[in-house]
Amino acid sequence: MRRLFAILVLCAPLAGAAEKQAPAPTPAELAQALFEKDWQWRLRHQPELATTVGDHRFDDSLSDTSLAAARQATEHEKAMLDAIKAIDRNQLPVQDQISYDLFVDDKERKLATAAFFPIAPYPLTAQNGLQLLLPQLVAQMPFATEADYRAYIARLQAVPRHVDGLIEQMRYGIRNGWTAPKVIMQSVPGQLKALREHLADGVVGAPLRAIPATIDKPVREQLATSGQAALTGTVAPALQKLEDFVRNEYLPAAREAIAASSLPGGQPWYALLARGATTTSMTPAEIHALGLKEVARLRVEMKEAIARTGFQGSFAQFIVFAHSDPRLFYTDPEALLGRYRRTLMRARARLPDLLATVPQEDVTVKAIQPAGAEQQPAAYYEAGNAGRTAALVVNTSRLNTRPMWEVDTLALHEGVPGHHTQVARAHELDKLPAFRRNAWYVAFGEGWALYAEGLGTQMGFYKDAFSAFGHLNDELFRAARLVVDTGIHALGWSRQQAVDYMNANTANSPVDNEAEVDRYIAQPGQALGYKIGQLRIAALRDKAQAALGPKFDLKRFHNAVIDNGPLPLAVLEREIDRWIALENAPPKTEPAKATASAPAG
Repeated sequence: MRRLFAILVLCAPLAGAAEKQAPAPTPAELAQALFEKDWQWRLRHQPELATTVGDHRFDDSLSDTSLAAARQATEHEKAMLDAIKAIDRNQLPVQDQISYDLFVDDKERKLATAAFFPIAPYPLTAQNGLQLLLPQLVAQMPFATEADYRAYIARLQAVPRHVDGLIEQMRYGIRNGWTAPKVIMQSVPGQLKALREHLADGVVGAPLRAIPATIDKPVREQLATSGQAALTGTVAPALQKLEDFVRNEYLPAAREAIAASSLPGGQPWYALLARGATTTSMTPAEIHALGLKEVARLRVEMKEAIARTGFQGSFAQFIVFAHSDPRLFYTDPEALLGRYRRTLMRARARLPDLLATVPQEDVTVKAIQPAGAEQQPAAYYEAGNAGRTAALVVNTSRLNTRPMWEVDTLALHEGVPGHHTQVARAHELDKLPAFRRNAWYVAFGEGWALYAEGLGTQMGFYKDAFSAFGHLNDELFRAARLVVDTGIHALGWSRQQAVDYMNANTANSPVDNEAEVDRYIAQPGQALGYKIGQLRIAALRDKAQAALGPKFDLKRFHNAVIDNGPLPLAVLEREIDRWIALENAPPKTEPAKATASAPAG
C-alpha cells in the first residue's frame, strides 16, 4: 500500500511544522487514481484509440509499432497488475470491486497473451491494417481549425515510423515462425497500392481538399501545400515501402496453413483466445458442439420461415432465389440507406418499451468509405463521442449482394436496440472509470446486439416473411461461426471445408462466406463471442423471470444488463444475481438510500 501511495501521490511541500498532514488516501481513492493513470497511459500510447473516443490531444501521432514499444507495454501491464494487487479489494465499495476485478482480468489476459508471443501475430492483413485504419481515422478527426489540420499533417508525417515498426514486427514473426496465413495476405499489396494511388483524390486527402473558409486564406493555402507534400513526399513512399516488403519478403514467408493451432504453441494459444472472446471457460470442443446444436435447431426454424414466403423448392433453391431475384435488392445506394434510416426511426420509437432508462445519444446512418469496402461487412457500428455523432455505417458497394431482407435485423443489431443503445448507455455512466465506459468484451457487446435482434419481434419487426427469414439467417450465421472458427483453428478444417459448410448451412452469398471465413482465419476466436453472449443473456432473462415471477420487469432487466457498462459474462451473471436479490427484497418502510451496489449512472 505504501509503495502504491508513493507512485500515485505527489506530496506537497510542507508550509511549516504546524501544518496539518493531509489524510492518507482511501483504498477507493487509490484504485480510482490507478484506473485513471492507466487510462491516460493507454490514450498516450494508443493515439488511434484516443481519437476514437473523442480525445483529440494525440491526433498528431500514430501508435509506436516497434518491438521496443511492445516490450514497454508488457512492462506497463505488469506494473499496473502489481499496483492494483497492492490495494485491499475488500475495502472497496461494490462498484469499485467490479472495476478492480475487471482491471485485474484485463492485465492478466494481456500478460497471458504476451507470454505466447510478445506482439500481435498478424499486425497487417487484408481485414485489418494501416490501409484500412488510416481512412477510418479521417472520419473520426475534427477538421475545423488550423490546429486540427496541423495535427492531421503531423499524423500523416508519422506514417513512415509506424510503417517501419510494422515491418520490424513482421520480420520478427518470420524469424520466430509466427507468420500470417498467406490467404489473408495476398490482397494486401493491392490494397496498399490502391490507397497510395488515391491519396490525393481519395478519403485520406479529402480534408485537404475542403479546408473551411473560416481559416484565413493564406493559412489555408499553406496547410494545403504542407498537406499535399506530406501525402506525396511522406505517406506515399512509406506505403510503397510496406507494399514492397509484403509482396517481396513477407508473402513468400507466409504460411500455407490457416489454423492458429499450427503456430508454435498454437493449440493452447487458440484456447486462450476462445476464453477471451467468450469470457467463459468453454473449450473449443465444447464450443464446436454447441454450434452444431444451434445450427440444427435454427435450420428447422429457417425451413418454416421459407415456407411462409410461399416459395416452392428446397433450401438450396431458395438461397439461390434470395440472392438473385432483382426484386429483393436496391439498385440505388440512397434507397438502401433510406431503408436503414426508416428502420432505425421505428426502432427508436419503440425503445421506451424495452428500457426503463433510455440513452439519449443520437445515431445517424451513413455510407461506408470506398477504401476497402469489399472486405468489410454489410453494416457496422461506429461509436460516437462528444464531437462526433454515432453512426450505423452501411456498405453500399456491390449492391447486388446487399439484400433487403437483411436490413431490419442488421439495423437492430448495429443500431437500436443493439450496439448503439448499449454503447450510448455506457457513455452516460459517468460514475464509472473511463476504462469501463469504453471497454469492449466481444461476448457482451456482440452478445447484447444479437440478443437485441431477437427483440425485433415484440417491437413489430419481422412481420414480413422475408424479413423474418433474414433475422433467422443472421442468428444461424452466428451459430455457424462457432462451428467454422473452431473447425479451422482446433480441428484442422481447410479453408474450402469452412466455406462449404457456410454455403450449405446459411443463406449468405458464397462471396460473403469466403470473406467471412478469411475473417475467422485472420482473427482467431473473435467470432465465437456473438452466439455465446446472446445465449447467456437470454438464459439470464429466463433465470430472472423464473425467480421474480410477477415482479419481473423486462425493461428493468435490460437496464440491469447494460447499466454496469460492458462486463465479462461471469461478472454479468453475478450482477444479475445481485439485481434479482434486490428486486425480490421486501419493500422498505422508509426511503431507500443509494447503495454502492446500484448500477452506476
